[in-house]
Amino acid sequence: MSRSDAVARARQELQSGEFLAELGRRVAYRTESQNAERHDCLRAYLEEELQPSFSQLDFESRLIESPSGKAPYLLAHYRENPQAPTVLMYGHGDVVDGMAGEWRDDLDPWAVTRRENRVYGRGTADNKGQHSINLAALRAVRAARGGRLGFNAKFLVEMGEEIGSPDLNKVCVSLRDELKADLFLASDGPRLSAERPTIFLGCRGGLRIHLDVNLRDGGHHSGNWGGVLANPATILANAIATLVDGHGRLLLDQLKPPRLSNQIRSVLADVKVEPSADEPQLSDNWGEEGLSAAERLYAWNTLEVLAISSGNIDKPANAIPGQARAVLQLRFVVGTKFDSVVDSVRTHLRAHGFPMVEVSATQSFVASRTDFDSPWINWAAESIRRTTGRRPAVLPNFGGSLPNDVFSDTLGLPTIWVPHSYPGCSQHAPDEHVLLDLTEEALGIMAGLFWDLGEMPRPL
Repeated sequence: MSRSDAVARARQELQSGEFLAELGRRVAYRTESQNAERHDCLRAYLEEELQPSFSQLDFESRLIESPSGKAPYLLAHYRENPQAPTVLMYGHGDVVDGMAGEWRDDLDPWAVTRRENRVYGRGTADNKGQHSINLAALRAVRAARGGRLGFNAKFLVEMGEEIGSPDLNKVCVSLRDELKADLFLASDGPRLSAERPTIFLGCRGGLRIHLDVNLRDGGHHSGNWGGVLANPATILANAIATLVDGHGRLLLDQLKPPRLSNQIRSVLADVKVEPSADEPQLSDNWGEEGLSAAERLYAWNTLEVLAISSGNIDKPANAIPGQARAVLQLRFVVGTKFDSVVDSVRTHLRAHGFPMVEVSATQSFVASRTDFDSPWINWAAESIRRTTGRRPAVLPNFGGSLPNDVFSDTLGLPTIWVPHSYPGCSQHAPDEHVLLDLTEEALGIMAGLFWDLGEMPRPL
């Protein structure tokens, strides 16, 4: 059989209903990693659902216990030819809270429900649907090649991504020899848009910055004390305004990334950020001046105020509050000196008359990406073009954060991410869904990539 046969077989998985039946079984596992009561369910997803699926593909698999005991891992191997390329794949089977009762039409988050071009269910986009697409594409290529893949494959599935992948790096370090590969190829996050296939090479990093102003216990009458007592909320608002202005532009140089290179500008030149009708529309006059929307989203840093609090907003008292606090988040690209951000912010605020603002940080994610000179980028882009007839968008990094650094830095692999959802998929919210036409195209894309990988006599 041929490449086109493999692609057609993969698409048929959706058309026949087989793929949605399989996805329905997987969504039914309530794998909320943030819920301590779901520990047994996390393990069952790997043992009862994924291990049999890998066995049908002639993969050998075993569970790996996490050092902290929070969530297990599944490592699956397929060995065919020591001279052929070896690909390492990744997915996560855990999901965020199901948010039952908050979905449209009272849909059950633990069942797949088809409505026109959408299939609803927790994990359909993040990430059960995405790794299920890749497994189905492997199955289609193996059938088209008469029981062979043509390459060697390894697949790591974790059950703690939604709690920050706390043990992933330690596990990968301990399995370094077993995880050796020529290429890392995985699927998570959204495409640039539903209409355009996408490759991204890594992810932005993230750092939560906590600002606290603690002046006194309790509130004091605003009539009796107004004008003579410092207001922590006023102080905090003005302190934040020295870091980021009213148009979302960074004011502190230490929060900015290195200057955009011509190479990055060239890669993003044909990338248009165009939300669909049911997605938020881009804000006018927002973000760094002189940059395109794509450059702001994929090649620049942003400082967002995630939460801010002082007093009781629901029942405000006529009193000057004693405390105010805010949580900010710096999303940053490769090259940002994020280790010194807290000290830089603290020094900056003191210099601007805000020594009373306490600065700390939590929840740090590292920025990482594959080198633009990697031959795997053009290989993957050409494979997708052959399958779809359209050249994919190639993004330096995903706008959000993923544990890409574990694979690019710890394991030293070129990382290629081919996402199968889209920005309006409502992941991490009620009404999470995938699009049927996008899913069918994604099945074909992955089958084409796996077929082309099996055509290589040796790695790039």
